[in-house]
Amino acid sequence: MHDTNHSVVTEFIFLGLSKSWELQIFLFLFFLVFYIGIVLGNLLIVVTVASDSHLHSPMYFLLANLSLIDLSLSSVTAPKMICDFFSGRKVISVKGCFAQIFLLHFFGGSELVILIAMAFDRYVAICQPLRYTRIMCSNMCVGIVVAAWGMGFLHSVSQLAFAVNLPFCGPNEIDSFYCDLPKVIRLACTNASGLDVMVIANSGVLTVCSFVLLVISYTVILMTVQQRPSDGSAKALTTLTAHITVVLLFFGPCILIYAWPFAVESLDKFLAVFYSVVTPLLNPIVYTLRNKDMRTALRRLRNNVNAAVRS
Repeated sequence: MHDTNHSVVTEFIFLGLSKSWELQIFLFLFFLVFYIGIVLGNLLIVVTVASDSHLHSPMYFLLANLSLIDLSLSSVTAPKMICDFFSGRKVISVKGCFAQIFLLHFFGGSELVILIAMAFDRYVAICQPLRYTRIMCSNMCVGIVVAAWGMGFLHSVSQLAFAVNLPFCGPNEIDSFYCDLPKVIRLACTNASGLDVMVIANSGVLTVCSFVLLVISYTVILMTVQQRPSDGSAKALTTLTAHITVVLLFFGPCILIYAWPFAVESLDKFLAVFYSVVTPLLNPIVYTLRNKDMRTALRRLRNNVNAAVRS
């Protein structure tokens, strides 16, 4: 039996979110609308930042990259989940499963770095305003984005390095709508409990440490804003509110999935949906509603489009 372990399982079966046909139709429509919103909302931010010279600053450059990552992260799982609502057997190949895991951790790790960079950008802008243009130069911004993609790649590789060679010869059902690495590891026909703990610890420690760093950073920034009242304080607080909201939306589900000691299957599914579908939609909404410059730029873009259509 052990000689054929590696070739027995060629695909995994997703159990999905529900077995009720009526509920699946509702979920299909619900997530389809959400995913269309994710694509349009995040692309709108990217196009607006790229086309409006008033937004050619480090903060909006990072915001555009955050939107690209959000769109990519959601696209790893959402399209297949939506298609699977009308599929009798929700299957994915073993290679496809590991590709999905790789991309999820790649984009997730990259987004984590971008969020830290956005906090650093606000810290320099508010706490070191005279040095802002020198520190947050174009080379620094490009370097941050390259570092984000590089860290995402290293994080993803570190998660998969030992898992890709695991033998799968028994159960192949995943109680989810996507390939969650800890759940995949538990399907291996060998004792991989140590690897499971290592994977969860890796993501959990990284997530918690990054969140604590961000909490400290934004606390210092908020204290600085309160101690130095000025005409721009209200605008700074509005911007910071948007940043903090996005940080909570991203890290909340991650901490509960990877660092919370008490696993609950139904809660895991809800958090996975929130992380992969809801958060990428809320991010552009938060930044457009809470940011006056972005709202103004969107109006300019709409006027330019209307003028182009009339001409």
